[in-house]
Order: sequence, then C-alpha cells, then structure tokens
Amino acid sequence: DKIRDIIGPGGKTIRAITEQTGCVVNVDDTGRVTLASENPMSITRARQLIEGLTAEAEVGATYHGIVKRIVDFGAFVEILPGTDGLVHISELEEGRVERVSDVLREGDDVVVKVLNVDQSGKIRLSRKAAFGVDPSQVMNMRG
Repeated sequence: DKIRDIIGPGGKTIRAITEQTGCVVNVDDTGRVTLASENPMSITRARQLIEGLTAEAEVGATYHGIVKRIVDFGAFVEILPGTDGLVHISELEEGRVERVSDVLREGDDVVVKVLNVDQSGKIRLSRKAAFGVDPSQVMNMRG
C-alpha cells in the first residue's frame, strides 16, 4: 500500500517528487526506497516528502491540518498528505457550536489532536483538545 502511495497513479507522485527536488527516486519490488542526487538538500527534501506520504496518524498526537470539506456534522481536515479525519461539531470549541461554518471555512489552517483511529482507518480529530498545545509538540507544524 505504501509503495503505491509513493509511486502514485501511473508514476505521477514519484515523478512529481523528482521534479520538485531534483532527486532521483527508485522503489524496488521489496518496497525499499533509494534516493540519489549530487545535492544533499535535494535528498533531504525528497525524504521529507516520502515520509509525509507514508506517515500514519498517531493517536494522541497533535497535527497541523487544512480544512478540506465542511459538512453539517463537522469538518474534514487533512493532517498528512492524502490523509484526513473528521472533527465532529462537538469537538470544534469548548461551548456549543450551532453551525460548523461559524467556526471554520474550507482552506483554514487548524491544529487538531487525533482522538482515535478505528479498524477501518477512519480518523477522529478534535480541535478543542489541541487548544493550548505547545507548537513544538505539533507533528507537522508549518512555518
């Protein structure tokens, strides 16, 4: 599964990593990834991108995310590339929230905590549980 994530449909993802970083990326049949470049920074950047693609959400960890979709009962937030979870309306704020759109909009940056990952891989997130978290504790803080 993770090999498929790195390669992408028709090799699209692996080509994009090569174009963005200038690093040659190879994945063998066992799933071993090799990176080659004369520029060490290219290798570092390619490695970060690949780790982001293959990372899995950790229960109890706090992530920086982007609101992808608003629904009546909450918001779907992408916390890792291609990985999103649901922040239920009851997990948005300390008090009662009438409408999700009163608190969040698509494209908003948010910090969320992973409450649970069920057997089917669905991720439950909380915005209110992440209030007051030290930014150094956020797994993928940007900027």
